Amino acid sequence: MLIIFLRYFILALLAYTVFYVIKRESWRFRRIQQKFPLRKDYVREIVYSLVTTFIFAVIGYLVFITPFVKLTQVYYDIEQFGLGYFFLSILMMILLHDTYFYWTHRWMHTKAVYKYVHKVHHLSTNPSPWAAMAFHPVESVVEAGVIVLIPLIFPVHPLAIGLFLLFMMAYNVYGHLGYELYPKGFSKTSIGKWVNTSVNHNMHHQQFTGNYGLYFLFWDRIMGTVQSTYDEKFDEIQSRKNSITSLQDAV
Repeated sequence: MLIIFLRYFILALLAYTVFYVIKRESWRFRRIQQKFPLRKDYVREIVYSLVTTFIFAVIGYLVFITPFVKLTQVYYDIEQFGLGYFFLSILMMILLHDTYFYWTHRWMHTKAVYKYVHKVHHLSTNPSPWAAMAFHPVESVVEAGVIVLIPLIFPVHPLAIGLFLLFMMAYNVYGHLGYELYPKGFSKTSIGKWVNTSVNHNMHHQQFTGNYGLYFLFWDRIMGTVQSTYDEKFDEIQSRKNSITSLQDAV
């Protein structure tokens, strides 16, 4: 539980300190939504994230510490499958998680489920890095389900799982950052059109529909669920610096 909490807290605190404290005003033009969340929003996000941390820890314990682990394909000697497979397994986990997240996320947006489960996360209509794990307890169980699924499907080393979870948290914090880090035009490039961005996920929090992906936009593109104004919004935000600079020069 301590490891899970520290992974969340350190990454979210680092992002919050840089973007919401040190560079709050000088980088404000980079904010996706110009207003900042209220203090009560930060508190709510942290409290729900603490609950999620506990639930993730319990599920992780049940999967990897109890006799259940004998039913999985967890292995402990990297040489058993080689270093190449070790790194490949991390990519496999990321791809599997992206698919798992997309479809469970869409399910949680159905009328029968949304107001009882996913609504808590969407209380953050202007999310901050602290919202990365701000889930209803039921949603926390669903989110943790991928950790149960992974070792049942293919062999995984505990260290590979740890690196995957670190990547997951880092990208989740970025997704809720409230700032865009990719350059202007990225969403239209041959690579960028398949990669999820902070703008993309922020739009989902604002409008409650579309843009369901986590790391990638594969499923959103295939299923036609990318919001139609996404590319326009992305470039509008990333053009602000040039607009502000031009205005200052004119003055």
